[in-house]
Amino acid sequence: MTTTKIPMLSLISLADDHRAWIEAQHDLTYEPDPARRGEAVAAHAARGRIVLTNGATGLTAGEIAALPALELVCTLGAGYENVAIDAARARGIVVATGAGTNEDCVADHALGLLIAAVRGIGRLDAQCRAGVWRDHIPLPPQLSGRRLGILGLGAIGHKIARRAAAFDLAIGYHNRRPVPDVAHRHFDRLVALAEWADFLVVATPGGAGTKHLVDATVIEALGPQGVLVNIARGSVVDTAALAAALRAGRLAGAGLDVYESEPRPPEALLGLDNVILTPHIAGWSPEAMGASVRRVLANAEGHFSGRGAVSAVG
Repeated sequence: MTTTKIPMLSLISLADDHRAWIEAQHDLTYEPDPARRGEAVAAHAARGRIVLTNGATGLTAGEIAALPALELVCTLGAGYENVAIDAARARGIVVATGAGTNEDCVADHALGLLIAAVRGIGRLDAQCRAGVWRDHIPLPPQLSGRRLGILGLGAIGHKIARRAAAFDLAIGYHNRRPVPDVAHRHFDRLVALAEWADFLVVATPGGAGTKHLVDATVIEALGPQGVLVNIARGSVVDTAALAAALRAGRLAGAGLDVYESEPRPPEALLGLDNVILTPHIAGWSPEAMGASVRRVLANAEGHFSGRGAVSAVG
């Protein structure tokens, strides 16, 4: 007996092997090209029951309205900030994420950016290649024994804190409310956390509620020896304020995996040698991406079997 595969529209890029995993279980329409997105949604309108996207790519209210058969929106990764969640809920459409599938990878990358930014590894690499020896280079600061502030002590924030503890860093955090059973110091104001910390790692969700949460005031509070790392969403940090502080020496350095202009690089930061930039890849590894795709399949199987998606948004 042949089982009819449930149609799925993917609006994001997939590796060939991951695409093959999905095609083995679903009737996949694959259209990651933004220029063809509207056409793909229109073509999928009468039959599309699943849309695969991610937090940055999202799914608009208009696109949801154009897909009358839609039952499930899956995001590859934990983010869903650009999915029109209210429009989905109004239709009874389930939104499910890949929460928990790439947290270790993101936390690893956050510590890598922090070390690189604090020690000035990018600048040291360029100096070494140019033949500059250590006697002619200012002493780079050390990481150990200092204070780390974490904006957003969720699942990823917890993993960052665990790694940071191995460097003997004192850890503080800012959430709207204290996290139960956590020994780290809670700050009820982000500015107060920034004033206390030597380094600040941004690990909070994106979206309208956190836009420019890290603004000029927070950056100034972090101070001229401070370092900012963002592995969350580019919208959380005011890029213009960050660039101005870095240029003026009011902030020592930054490590960014995300930025407001992505996928275009942040023009205001490109000429600065005290910034480390990576292309929104913190959550990408063979292990993490494989786990994320398996979660998409598990969410779909759970939903259509009637047991419920594994990691539906509450």
